[in-house]
Amino acid sequence: MRPAWTIVAVIVIWAGFAAPAALAQDDDVWRDPEPEAEPYVPPPAWKSAEVGDFYLRRKKYRAALSRYKEAVKVDPYYAPAYLGLGKVYERIGLKEKALESYHEYLDLLPSTKQAEEAKEVHEAIARLERKLKKSKRSRGTQPSPPDTASSSSPH
Repeated sequence: MRPAWTIVAVIVIWAGFAAPAALAQDDDVWRDPEPEAEPYVPPPAWKSAEVGDFYLRRKKYRAALSRYKEAVKVDPYYAPAYLGLGKVYERIGLKEKALESYHEYLDLLPSTKQAEEAKEVHEAIARLERKLKKSKRSRGTQPSPPDTASSSSPH
């Protein structure tokens, strides 16, 4: 016959392995559900425009455009965001969007004096309008291709 202490030791060892598993199952029942992720809250418009300026200086136009758009979405009345949009659109070749953004910038400036002092923007607008007129004229003077559908059909 085995001594009683060996039987007790076996029971204690077995209980030591079985108890954590049983407790883990009980913990799942009582554990609080995982907290839901917080929704994304964009930074203020001035901060997004500031980051956009950073990217613009480094010629990272996609990143700058994204930040300026975010600034406009957060505060549609924040004029510097439209200035940044105009600069990015101009540099990537979207002249009409650049013009719209520059005009919006001038419209949102708090005073007429500030709008008049925005010399760079006025120059950019004039330059873009000239380029757009020139490109429209060059497209209008090109001859259209002959209509092959009407000439190839037998009558």
